[in-house]
Amino acid sequence: MGIDGHPQSGITQEYLDGQYLVKNPSFHVEDSPWKAGQILKMLELRSLRPSTIAEVGCGAGEILVQLSKRLPSSRFFGYELSPQGFRLCQPRQTDRIQYLQLDLLKQDHAYYDLVLCIDVFEHVEDYFAFLRSLAGRGRAFIFHVPLDMNAQMVARRDQLSRVRDVVGHLHYFSKETAFAALRDCGYVIQSWFFTPNGADRPKSSKARLLQIPRKVCFRAAPELTVRLLGGYSLLIQAIPADQ
Repeated sequence: MGIDGHPQSGITQEYLDGQYLVKNPSFHVEDSPWKAGQILKMLELRSLRPSTIAEVGCGAGEILVQLSKRLPSSRFFGYELSPQGFRLCQPRQTDRIQYLQLDLLKQDHAYYDLVLCIDVFEHVEDYFAFLRSLAGRGRAFIFHVPLDMNAQMVARRDQLSRVRDVVGHLHYFSKETAFAALRDCGYVIQSWFFTPNGADRPKSSKARLLQIPRKVCFRAAPELTVRLLGGYSLLIQAIPADQ
C-alpha cells in the first residue's frame, strides 16, 4: 500500500493515517543522539566529509539536528512521507536543515554526497525495489539495520510479533541477510560495524537482564553473541555498484 504505488511509498498505511504515532508518540526522537553518534563514527572511520546529506524516512528529524552540530560545513535534507512525522520535523528546520514531505525516489534531480537510511528498509513492503531506486540518489550511503533475527528473539514466542505490531518491522534481518539484500540491490559494502543498541540502551526488564551477559560475551565473541543473544544492530557504509 502506498502513494502512487511507488517503491518508497511501500510504507504501510499506519505511517500515513496516524496509527504509528499512537503507538510511538515520539517517533523515537530520544534515540537520535545515540544514532547520530554511530553515524559520526562511520564518517570518521571512512574519512567522509559530505557537503550534502539527505536522510530518507527521517521521522522527527532530530538525527540531522544532531549531525549538524558536528558537521558545520554540511547541508541537510530530511525526507518524511508520514504527515505526523513531518509535523514533528518542522520546529527543527534551520538555515542548513530542510525537511520535505516528498518521496525522495520520485525527485529525479535529487542527488546527495551521502544518503542516510537509518532503521528504515525493514519497514518497507517491497524493500528490494526501494533499495534499487535509492541507489541512484547518492554517492555514498549509510544504513542502520536492526538485527531482529537472532536466537533469543526467535525463542521468545511473542517477541517478533511485538516488534512487528508496535514498531512496524515487516522484515527481520541477520547480518548475513542484510548484506545479501544490499548486494542484490546493487550496493558495494565498504565498511560496517555492530552497534550496541539494545546492549547499551535496554528498554525493558528482560533486556536489562540480558545487558551484562550481552556485553561480556560480545567482548569475547561478537559474532556469536549477536547471533544468539541479540541486542545489536548493524551500521553499513556502501556505495552503488555502478559508481
